[in-house]
Amino acid sequence: MKKLYYPTIIEQKQIAQGIFSMKLQCDEIAGTALPGQFINLYCKEHELLLPRPISICETDKQKGTVMLVYAVVGRGTESFSRLQKGDMIKVLGPLGNGFKIEKGVNIHMLVGGGIGVPPLVELSKHLKGEVYAFLGFAHNPILVGKLKNYGAKILVATEDGNVGFKGNVIELLDKKDIKGDMIYSCGPKPMLKAVSEWAKGRGIRAQVSMEERMACGIGVCMGCTRKIKKKGEKDWQNRKVCTDGPVFWSEEVIWDE
Repeated sequence: MKKLYYPTIIEQKQIAQGIFSMKLQCDEIAGTALPGQFINLYCKEHELLLPRPISICETDKQKGTVMLVYAVVGRGTESFSRLQKGDMIKVLGPLGNGFKIEKGVNIHMLVGGGIGVPPLVELSKHLKGEVYAFLGFAHNPILVGKLKNYGAKILVATEDGNVGFKGNVIELLDKKDIKGDMIYSCGPKPMLKAVSEWAKGRGIRAQVSMEERMACGIGVCMGCTRKIKKKGEKDWQNRKVCTDGPVFWSEEVIWDE
């Protein structure tokens, strides 16, 4: 159930250029959050009124901690990066509908691009069977060690060839040609569309976590709608990424708009 909290930051560090990891002490969110959900973080600067949605990277129910990994892309996230251990921050969550973990899935394929990788970490902890993580980055990978620690077999692509396969994550999927039972993907929209087409061509069901600009994060403002056509419906409808998603079945998404 989504509520407002004021947790304390117990760790804040830069893990790559422009990318930070923030750990919060928040027993309530840690105890209820599901893989693929997100929280809204509120800036302390009064002129920045709208919260910023940040995917939950990892939770520890025993310790009551929530880890976030975010990129500095504007004034809001830049203000988060200046916070320090011991600071308090206003948080709303957990929000949205996350990944669906179905029975009978033996080979899981995680496909992440850049800052879309973090929510796949918590997901990997809940999957039983073989887990392959296909991770695409421009230059330096992040969170590879965490995914490896949870048993995922890691395959990395970088655009400049700095680490792993030189190219994008779709080219890496083509190269390895592993046939999984389910794909879970998060990343930029062009990558998600390509993953959806790749999965469809091989008869693999895929779940995609959509990234859209959000104002409220609770389904009031209608600012994050996507065209979605669910099974059995005659036509698409505008669905809210913040409350109907962020995770959708890839075959439901109207990609060409």
